[in-house]
Amino acid sequence: MSEEKEVFFMSANNKKNSAVMTNVKLFGNIRVMVISALFIAMSIVLGKMLAVNVGSSIRISFENLPILMAGVFFGPLVGAAVGAGADIIGCLIVGYSINPVITLGAASVGLFAGLAAGAFRKKHTFSHTLSSVMSGHAIGSMLIKSIGMFIYFHTPIQVLVLRVPLYVGIGLFETYIITLLLKNRSFSAQLERMCGK
Repeated sequence: MSEEKEVFFMSANNKKNSAVMTNVKLFGNIRVMVISALFIAMSIVLGKMLAVNVGSSIRISFENLPILMAGVFFGPLVGAAVGAGADIIGCLIVGYSINPVITLGAASVGLFAGLAAGAFRKKHTFSHTLSSVMSGHAIGSMLIKSIGMFIYFHTPIQVLVLRVPLYVGIGLFETYIITLLLKNRSFSAQLERMCGK
């Protein structure tokens, strides 16, 4: 292997290691932990108390907005922790039984939104944010949570299919909110200061 290729691969590995270390450091950052706790509380309120139920299987809510914000703002580890925490604590508060597959889906919303957002570093366009939000919803909400509803609650597939257009619409609204926040200079400056960038 030539020396130039070695330098390129070492540089690529250093960037990957740096991104992983940044995510791990943010996971233990006290400011990020406080904001994450607020995101968990927001998700519980939006999902369990301000949701609109349509029938017994469809619920319209913005419970994923704080989870997506955690993933996009602070990375996949914090996003996954906020998603799992919001689902588990919300179920305990309301008295629902904890469904591990749905909890995995909630964690996946934050995880995959954070992973996609990390690929678009410093690019806060609507389309980049939409990609992050929709990757979280496609894997976490539309796929994993739907599997959990099918396995545990025997929700008919015809009803589960309705979750796709529902989350596309909700995702567009969530993307708009997150994009507005990221385009605000003072908000972005505070976010960068908090993350130590």
